[in-house]
Amino acid sequence: MSESLIHKDRNLLKAIYFERPDYIPMTFHINDACYAAYPEDALFDLMEEHTFLFPGFTRPGNDFVPDFLPNARAGKPYTDSFGCVWITLTDGITGAVKNHPLEDWEAFKTYKMPNPQKCNGMTEVDWEMEKQKARGEKEAGRVVVGGLRHGHTFLQLCDIRGYENLIYDMAEEDPNLVKLIEQLEEFNLAIVNHYIDMDCDIITYAEDLGMQHGPMISPDLFKRFIKPSYERLMKPARDRNVVIHMHSDGDIRLLVDDLISGGVNAINLQDMVNGIDWIAEKFAGRVCVDLDIDRARITAQGTPAEIDKLIYEEVTKIGRKEGGLTMIYGLYPNVPLENVKALMDAMEKYAFHFS
Repeated sequence: MSESLIHKDRNLLKAIYFERPDYIPMTFHINDACYAAYPEDALFDLMEEHTFLFPGFTRPGNDFVPDFLPNARAGKPYTDSFGCVWITLTDGITGAVKNHPLEDWEAFKTYKMPNPQKCNGMTEVDWEMEKQKARGEKEAGRVVVGGLRHGHTFLQLCDIRGYENLIYDMAEEDPNLVKLIEQLEEFNLAIVNHYIDMDCDIITYAEDLGMQHGPMISPDLFKRFIKPSYERLMKPARDRNVVIHMHSDGDIRLLVDDLISGGVNAINLQDMVNGIDWIAEKFAGRVCVDLDIDRARITAQGTPAEIDKLIYEEVTKIGRKEGGLTMIYGLYPNVPLENVKALMDAMEKYAFHFS
């Protein structure tokens, strides 16, 4: 492992804890679908040019094929550990659940939760092997990150029951739902404890709760049915002083106070849909913002100059010399290559704005 990667990990913790990081941690994630959408080697060329964003990158051989997630393989429906059937039309793009195992509560009589000693809810896991990997990361000086699968509670309930059924269940306070939530929380807590046992530095709790305007669940229903589980799932990490990282796409402004009440150290939320000024006023200097950079408007449809302006605005409004800001961008197909380069350039340039 290169020293630059080790330094980057340590710098991340400095940013989260407001300990004057050397630079703003920047992550540029390329979705697997992009490798087929852009000209051959175009992305690899950009990755080689941007060594800060891609330290230690080695161009793969001509036989490179992305390792698509099991629920992101076109034409191959995937049944996860909960019995939910995922379907996608595009390799690399996470599918949607089309078959809900408890669409009818009658099936609950024989329904069994997956075994957390053998899987993480999406795929099978050899937890002993994961512990060995974590131990190796620790010995190498790396920050070890673990976490619940994306969509661990509210979205998992949606996948099991179906969204409309779930909202009706909540409104009617269906006793079956209460039992299902208890069983799901027990499963999730076992997963969290696996990562606690690995001595992780960061545990992530990723769950999309927002739409373009407002959340998918009312604040009242969230407080009654979801928030208590969140707080109990975060408690083992909080008790061990492990960094709690919370992620949600969409407009979560009406939920955010309840989201972070369980001791969240870093909140990953989208910039444009929540508003840069609102994010700055709410969190800057108080809770670390892991800012999710716009993917739909400026980076996809704007000019390189507008992209540079966006990153500068976000860094200056939310960032502080003391820390409290990290940034991440997820690249998906249909973003012009010149904009991809402009974004990489801006992220590398403004990472050192407070240095």
